[in-house]
Amino acid sequence: MNFKDLISSLKPGFDPVPFAEKIRAGLAATAGILLMGLALRFLPQAGYPLIMFASSAAAAALLYAAPHSPMAQPWPVVGGNLLSGMVGWACSLLIPDPVLAGSCAVGMAVFLMHLSHSLHPPAAATALIMVLGAEQFHHHGWGWTTSVLFANTILSLLLALIINNLIHGRHYPMRSAPPLRKAAGHSGEVEQEDIEWALTQMDGVIDVSEDDLMSIYSLASGHAAKRAAK
Repeated sequence: MNFKDLISSLKPGFDPVPFAEKIRAGLAATAGILLMGLALRFLPQAGYPLIMFASSAAAAALLYAAPHSPMAQPWPVVGGNLLSGMVGWACSLLIPDPVLAGSCAVGMAVFLMHLSHSLHPPAAATALIMVLGAEQFHHHGWGWTTSVLFANTILSLLLALIINNLIHGRHYPMRSAPPLRKAAGHSGEVEQEDIEWALTQMDGVIDVSEDDLMSIYSLASGHAAKRAAK
């Protein structure tokens, strides 16, 4: 990639998300973090106050700005976060050096999330938090640490289920798409401007770019043509 291409790649691309949807995403994230903070404050405390992980903010950005993303679905949220938390806790116990422990925790968390089909980017931050806050977590014990991990994870999911389904045009968790049907009398190839127009007609969040959609369409069309030729 030359310098000109690098600069061009930094420019924002076509944005199909309506301004009103961006406002809804910001308000939803505000409500999600506010309600989580209040819940953590008033839930029964087992000797030490429950705290909010910084990774919950990253999760809020994903859950409320891209709720239809595969990485924002319930299994990645719960499975990925709990798995990464346990990996981070284990690395903090087994590896004395925090830099090495943190890097191993993040790498192992990403690998295991991929393996278990629970990839959730904010969960990698949870693994690192367990290492960076090891002194506090070890001092308070595994019981409190587990309570904090479960509270952050379950509250994130429950609030996403409630808030997203209160917003018009959103369906959380993501629902399976109906089978594609060929339109009667359809002729001509779909072009990028058609994809861009279609995105502007969608009432809700579409977590994919028009370039990705064109690539998917091109691959699917090629595969269908090969299948038909057999």
